[in-house]
Amino acid sequence: MSLLKPPGTQGLVLEEPLIFERGSPGRRGYALPELDAPEAKSPDGIEGHLVRGELEGFPEVSEFDVVRHYTRLAQYNYCIDAGLFPLGSCTMKYNPKLHESLVRHPGFSRLHPLMPEAFAQGALRILWELTEDLRKCVGMHACALNPAAGAHGEFTGVLMIRAYHLDRGGRRRKIIVPATAHGTNPATAAMCGFEVVPLEAKASRLTVDEVRAVVDDETAAIMLTNPSTLGLFENQIADIGDLIHSQGGLLYCDGANLNAIVGQASMGKMGVDVSQFNLHKTFSTPHGGGGPGAGAVVVSERLEPYLPSPCIVKNGDRYAFSHDRPKSIGRIRSFFSNFGINLRAWAYIKTMGNSGLKEMSGAAVLNANYLRVQLKDSFRLAFDEPCMHEAVFSDELQRPHGVTTLDIAKRMIDKGYHPPTVFFPLVVRNALMIEPTESESKETLDQFVAAMREIAAEAKDNPELLRTAPHGAFRRRLDETRAARQPVLRWAPKS
Repeated sequence: MSLLKPPGTQGLVLEEPLIFERGSPGRRGYALPELDAPEAKSPDGIEGHLVRGELEGFPEVSEFDVVRHYTRLAQYNYCIDAGLFPLGSCTMKYNPKLHESLVRHPGFSRLHPLMPEAFAQGALRILWELTEDLRKCVGMHACALNPAAGAHGEFTGVLMIRAYHLDRGGRRRKIIVPATAHGTNPATAAMCGFEVVPLEAKASRLTVDEVRAVVDDETAAIMLTNPSTLGLFENQIADIGDLIHSQGGLLYCDGANLNAIVGQASMGKMGVDVSQFNLHKTFSTPHGGGGPGAGAVVVSERLEPYLPSPCIVKNGDRYAFSHDRPKSIGRIRSFFSNFGINLRAWAYIKTMGNSGLKEMSGAAVLNANYLRVQLKDSFRLAFDEPCMHEAVFSDELQRPHGVTTLDIAKRMIDKGYHPPTVFFPLVVRNALMIEPTESESKETLDQFVAAMREIAAEAKDNPELLRTAPHGAFRRRLDETRAARQPVLRWAPKS
């Protein structure tokens, strides 16, 4: 169950048992008519022990039991509809309810994934338009929607980089990954068979000279995140791209922080060869809690032949899947990504338009800088300069009082806020990474600033209050190491 208490909840909140611990034998939440056909028997050729009958220990509950159980769990949770979600790098922005209504339209929600192309022209048109809109948003040559999530889009992008170099007769072994890159980049490069070359920047931004010191004729690519995980724009990216290209390599730009620059800057003009977009961030589709997601990839002209198959093409006024792609890296998932997630992104872009997207990213940057200025006297700024989508603080001012970043995060729960991203990026000791997005009003930000200033004052005057926080949550401090290394992810019947 959730560890967060709903904002405004007072007094004792009862423990919510598992659904498996509710009900009693024979209780039902449904009533079905008698079968008007013979009861099906086990299919021929399937051994009896492989055919499951009743589920042992499965809860026998009424409809009312089920509704109350999951409603209470939903109320215990914290969500973007309840309040500010300041998770840095995650871009927890509001999901418009209009989009939820749209995806439930029967023409979309009941569309079978194996529907012949001739009867799915509306859906194919939406997907094709989305690829066009996404590539135009950042000035790139082509786009594919196949990947199922942002990290899957990363993986797809690096597979294309590998295919590009193999197609030219050489297997380059190295990918440069700066310390300020998105956290999944090193894992993605390694999964695709590359040697990761870590690069520590001497200052807040990467320089051409720093890259020149590590690039060689075995460099396949560099994976930059722009803006970086420090919330800063890599202002030498075009020159870095020129350097990498002169050595025969490619420039990967992680699109996790696109929310700060969409409509404002062109990846194409920066020299980017490939980028993935996390549609749940910039383009307002829901964070799936593990799924479903969507991770579109955009590429330069040199990587277009290697896009995953199938691609959507437009022939006159008709749309179709194209499998005739001899250099493609092939199919990377079943069917065609998660249509409902892509549909929401399409609706968001169409609703906002070019001017709206530019205004959106501008407001996201404005909000982040407002928090940066308002909080810099209470918490140490990692870099005291204008930021992009997020501001990175640390616990340096609180450490003399015996208070750490984790203590600050736990105390925020008592104030009614979800904690921000903590201890990342690793280049900032005990980081507090805060991203407000453009969704939040000045009034909301002022309330958040007031709460954070209260916490800073408490750390000085009553540090034990923070060291023992949270005080109002359903759970106090957990063994977080054990929770990460020995998670209990499924229910098992008692023996």
